[in-house]
Amino acid sequence: MAEMAMYYALGADEPDANDPNPPVSQQQQQQQQFRPAVAPPPTGYQQIGGSPYQQPSYGQAPGQAASPYQPQGPYGQAPYSQAPPTSASPYQPQTGYGPPPQQSSSYGPPGGDIGGLTGSMSGMDLAGGVGATPGTISKASRKKARAYHDLGQTPEPVAGSNLPPYSPGVTSHVPSQFLGQQPMQSPGFGGNSQFPVPANQPYSPATGTNPAAFAARPAQAASVSQQGGKIDPNSIPSVPLSRDFATTHYKTAVYSTLDKQAPPNANSDFIVHDQGNASPKFCRLTLNSIPATAELLGSTSLPLALLIQPLAKQKEEESPIPVLDFGEMGPPRCRRCRTYINPFMIFLQGGAKFQCNMCLFPNNEVPNEYYSPVDMAGTRIDRMQRPELINGTVEFAVPKEYWAKKEGEGAGGEEGKGGSPMRYLFLVDVGENAVNKGVLESVVGGIRESLYGESAYVPCLEGQESEDEKEGKKRRLPKGCKIGICTFDKDVQFYNLNSSLDQAQMLVMTDIEDPFVPLSEGLFVDPYESRTVIESLLTALPELFLNIKNPEPALLPALTAALSALEKTGGKIICSLATLPTWGPNRLHLREDSKLYNTDKEKALFQTEHPAWRKIAGKMVEAGVGVDFFLTPSAYIDVATVGHISATTGGETFFYPNFVATRDAFKLRSELSHSFHRETGYQALMKVRCSNGLQVSSYHGNFLQHSHAGDVEFGTIDADKCISVMFSYDGKLDSKVDAHFQSALLYTTKEGERRVRCSNVVAAVTEQGRDAVRWADQDAVLGVLAREAASRMTEKPLKEIRGALTEKCVEILAAYRKNFSASGNPPGQLVLPEGLKEFGMYVLALLKCRAFRGGNVASDMRVHSMRLLKSMGPSELQLYLYPRILPVHSMAEEDGFPDETGHLKIPAAVRASYGFIEEGGCYIVDNGQLLLLWIHGQVSPNLLQDLFGPDITSLSALDPNLYELPTLESHLNAQVRNILQYLKSQRGSKAISVQLARQGLDGAEYEFAGNLVEDRNNEERSYVDWLVHIHKFIQLEVTGQRRKEQGDAASGGGIAGLRPPYW
Repeated sequence: MAEMAMYYALGADEPDANDPNPPVSQQQQQQQQFRPAVAPPPTGYQQIGGSPYQQPSYGQAPGQAASPYQPQGPYGQAPYSQAPPTSASPYQPQTGYGPPPQQSSSYGPPGGDIGGLTGSMSGMDLAGGVGATPGTISKASRKKARAYHDLGQTPEPVAGSNLPPYSPGVTSHVPSQFLGQQPMQSPGFGGNSQFPVPANQPYSPATGTNPAAFAARPAQAASVSQQGGKIDPNSIPSVPLSRDFATTHYKTAVYSTLDKQAPPNANSDFIVHDQGNASPKFCRLTLNSIPATAELLGSTSLPLALLIQPLAKQKEEESPIPVLDFGEMGPPRCRRCRTYINPFMIFLQGGAKFQCNMCLFPNNEVPNEYYSPVDMAGTRIDRMQRPELINGTVEFAVPKEYWAKKEGEGAGGEEGKGGSPMRYLFLVDVGENAVNKGVLESVVGGIRESLYGESAYVPCLEGQESEDEKEGKKRRLPKGCKIGICTFDKDVQFYNLNSSLDQAQMLVMTDIEDPFVPLSEGLFVDPYESRTVIESLLTALPELFLNIKNPEPALLPALTAALSALEKTGGKIICSLATLPTWGPNRLHLREDSKLYNTDKEKALFQTEHPAWRKIAGKMVEAGVGVDFFLTPSAYIDVATVGHISATTGGETFFYPNFVATRDAFKLRSELSHSFHRETGYQALMKVRCSNGLQVSSYHGNFLQHSHAGDVEFGTIDADKCISVMFSYDGKLDSKVDAHFQSALLYTTKEGERRVRCSNVVAAVTEQGRDAVRWADQDAVLGVLAREAASRMTEKPLKEIRGALTEKCVEILAAYRKNFSASGNPPGQLVLPEGLKEFGMYVLALLKCRAFRGGNVASDMRVHSMRLLKSMGPSELQLYLYPRILPVHSMAEEDGFPDETGHLKIPAAVRASYGFIEEGGCYIVDNGQLLLLWIHGQVSPNLLQDLFGPDITSLSALDPNLYELPTLESHLNAQVRNILQYLKSQRGSKAISVQLARQGLDGAEYEFAGNLVEDRNNEERSYVDWLVHIHKFIQLEVTGQRRKEQGDAASGGGIAGLRPPYW
């Protein structure tokens, strides 16, 4: 619990009309499609030289010509038009905040030659004299030396040589290096930098210690090399530079799914043109060129797996998923393996039959209703009019045999859609802790915002009428959806919300041993028909329980009653909880024991021991019910047990340790509204099919699975959830035929329509291991490893898991170095695959995350992080492991405003190391879960005034509970608010809420220090030392001198040659 207390110590492809890359003239006309949302404008500010607020998106940097794009404000707000002229600011001129800026054009190229690292590694004799005279390299060797991650390219595949139609290509458009860039000079350390002391000591800003600067100190000779060599941190692969390059590339390019290019970086904000292969937003293969045999796969040490995020959010510029209804016939399917019709099926005998692309069964009859003649090439004449034959992801309305078999009101679908519209039940904790800490009021505010606030409405489309007297707005909640409200402390309270009543009626359920639902009508109502009753209840709830304070909530009886209310129709429960539920049957008790930390028995703290809680989770999935928890504890709350229900049902746990209402209420309200409105399906079942020669071996994620490698079930599944599917070989793949994969998610939409969403993925088959590694997807590999490791936390000691992750990293990089890299590389040279340049950094960050890091970490924090890793999509996971750090103090005048293409110009991100943090600086640190605003103790007062207002001239004058920036008329303030609005559009399930981390003042600074993942912290090495460490064992592996037992013991993990079968 020490870490939790410290965390908030002070509360603180062919040319056609759909071509995504049109000629320049067309492209210029369409640039406005690729424009993110904007921050709200400051009120009352008039722009010199023109009418205010007539420009696009994020405004316009001074001196730019008028933009041709139309205004588009975010979420119904007017856009910020133009940057105020410098002279218009009431504050001091913005001529720079603090010391002169560092020369920061680059940290080193994302690809190509990196001479600094090559030289450093070559001179270090990391292999201890293996294969060369220690510490010496001949001139001939130097002449032949290649860049440390230079990839020996294989010949380009000849079109049509061994790939059938619609096969994705395999060439990279990413340049191997940047030209004309200079390495960034590492800034010095701030002399007055004060980071919080370790979490197990009382926080004292005056303590004279600087662990962040200590962590970033240059590597000493003894710890790096026997010969005294050093590595230049600027010459090693840079995650921020790789991200920024990909983002810049996809500002002007569209990713076409069958083009010859690798999938984009998950954080590059790309736009997809679906050509028959599913978008990387929905599906990502770890290997886009699949080895033909298991032995060839083994030689790469890479996993063959598929990351699936079936309901992932799309950008507005992308084509929506087509919904197809084949009536009672249902969509055409293979008779043998039941694969759904897709773009890669081959039509035979003039179109009368089709051959399945999965099992290759050729005798599938084409239904008369679906028949179409084919041309000379065997392509259906009506192909371009059939979305299921040209799109990689489609939805089918399913026939009656797949309808939800439910009883009761609304079951079977009111309009014959196969299901009933979604029902939501808000289950609110009204115990003493919830009332005293302001949680109840915050949750009530979140419900009100979800139903009637700005987030409850979206702009009307053409031809649609406004609703609820909101001009140009319509409701986000689909017609027919109903909501209910229940509260609980030691009893369960139900509320009759019938629109005919003057006010809500409360019915108290005191029999918590065998709870039931006392209402037959009025519990679930249309929130707009009963708006008056609901709003009066929400207003009264905080006062109603102000003097009725029961300290011990009975959560399980409340969940049992909620399940009884939803079991006939399915739906979603949104539940708040402020303290450990220690009342009623199957109550929980305090089982946190710090003596178990860092022992083999610690895994018991991560397990759900109580059978009643596992049983109700299974019943909820069977009924099609999912739960989202909002936990606001000030002490241990047993996330392992409580959160098991949300994890099993496909829900999510939102965790606010040491909740402070004035600071965290805004974030809670925003996330509750997001949970309510995001795309969600319920009563869901997923099945994944693959080509002959492959089989599904396992699934990893948050779901219910009754048998190993069986279908997975979800009570609910939403746009933010992702799972991984592992494949194994049961034969040999034919390199002349592509490998195919299809995921099918059967679910009920919010509107009550029963559908199946099919995503199809195709990849070439290769007999060259080098091609397999070359087209590896780093984001997918990372997601698979993270889920597998997290899934083992309840079974294996953390030390073994950390050792297995390290071993896997060494195996992958050593396999490439040994089997596929070009010959002639000197022994002391580190060689990395082009597609996995930053893989080592991400594995190190994974070892440093709360789930796996060494040291004493509260079990609640570990389990929460574990379940996040199991459910995150690739973009969210990448950001969680390596945060985005943006400098505020050194932004150029045009940063934070649209560039000539209409995209927001974002300042170059800095690396996550204190060695790159400038004295007197201010930084935005975003890891996808929290957004920190770190401010150096010697920051310029001018910056504080421009950012927070004229009255703020020192750090101590800032409100420690600040959660959003004020709207000012200053240039800097507009820049930062625009950037925050952009980051908000990139977020997953977590809302943007500013958290101050003032140097030497706020406990949140401990979180900032933990996010500097390139430094020595969290019981792990720095990035440079980590590369040296793994390179040493790569060299021993390549030369055959490594003994696993010795190697792992020397790695510091003490894990005697662990190579578990599950990797």
